[in-house]
Amino acid sequence: MKKFSFLLILSLLLFTACKKDHVDATNTKTLQSSINDMTSSLPTIKQIKFNEALYILKTFGVDADGDINELKALGQLINGKKVPEILTMADEVAQKNGIEWASTSPPSLGEMNIFGDDKAKESDPNDVKASSLSIITRPTGDDGTGAPVALQIVPRLVDNAGNPVAFTGAGLEATLEVFSNGEKLATAKNLMQDNNFKGFNLKFSSIPAAKVIDNKIDITVSVKTTAKTFKMSKIGLDVNPSALKVPAPPKVDSTAVNQDPAVVDPNNPGATTTTPTDPAATTPTPTPATPKQPTADPRTTVNSFLNNVSSQNLKAAYNASSNPSWGSYESFSNPNSGFGAVKNVSVKNITTTGANTNGASVNATYDVTDKSGKTTSLKVTFGLKNVNGDWKISSYKINP
Repeated sequence: MKKFSFLLILSLLLFTACKKDHVDATNTKTLQSSINDMTSSLPTIKQIKFNEALYILKTFGVDADGDINELKALGQLINGKKVPEILTMADEVAQKNGIEWASTSPPSLGEMNIFGDDKAKESDPNDVKASSLSIITRPTGDDGTGAPVALQIVPRLVDNAGNPVAFTGAGLEATLEVFSNGEKLATAKNLMQDNNFKGFNLKFSSIPAAKVIDNKIDITVSVKTTAKTFKMSKIGLDVNPSALKVPAPPKVDSTAVNQDPAVVDPNNPGATTTTPTDPAATTPTPTPATPKQPTADPRTTVNSFLNNVSSQNLKAAYNASSNPSWGSYESFSNPNSGFGAVKNVSVKNITTTGANTNGASVNATYDVTDKSGKTTSLKVTFGLKNVNGDWKISSYKINP
């Protein structure tokens, strides 16, 4: 009998020792097994909060489409993590997404099962009986001119008569998708816990201006209950074009105007500074051939460059430059972050501040209008270098 008791205790110890206290995301089976082990070691209330935390992370903490892909992404996110770490991560994700949930609050989302068991239970708070989804939209904020800066989008589950359905304690996944001319521009998710859901606050500054056609967007909202996913769309909603996201100007070259060894001094155009030679060198440096003198005025190159940008002849504009900070032609002409976002350039003044055989410095003052209609006044110093007798733009600096 003593031997039997000893073996029983030993087997219980071995069983306990085999239970995992951290996530093993080697595959879906080990992920589920390790989460089950971690859950079973917690008090009942803590088990519910742990499952809620996993649901928050799976729904809002990873960027993936479909339950299977979301589950794989969740496994990568929490692999090796223990319960306290997962609860902390869920708190951060909930706060970032404006979700009224905390790991220290009482259970609020009902019974969560991240492994896809969506069968309705007698007490399932997500089994909301509704007929359809309605959407309320209203402009919010003020950009100083009376125009809105955001759009409040509030979905409501309604019955056959169009009246809101009353429910509480749910954790319904609500998704907002934003389109223009058929192209998806943004996606957001949130939790609908009752029909007092505040919805989504879509800031226009999060939408790229270059992708909005005719200053209008389309939206689709979906709400997922246990039995059904409800969807509703609204087409042709107006946006404030001046509040849309406009790409930052191209990166400026903060180095000297000319990147060659001979640098133009704008205060003394006739003089040049050269890189000193190493006095310890024993081999004389051959005298470089005299570069071909450019015949054109450097201002002509800058003026031609700006005209080509204005007419969106970006290939010609790019060919007039030799500026490493602009990168490839694709980067230079990018419609979101490059000169492809420009609609018009109005030149006010161009002056040469320094020039010699090797390089030149040209100041230009002009107005740039982007494709959303926003106009910006710029004062820019262009650095140019002599490339086989032609002036090429080698640097670009926006001045205060």
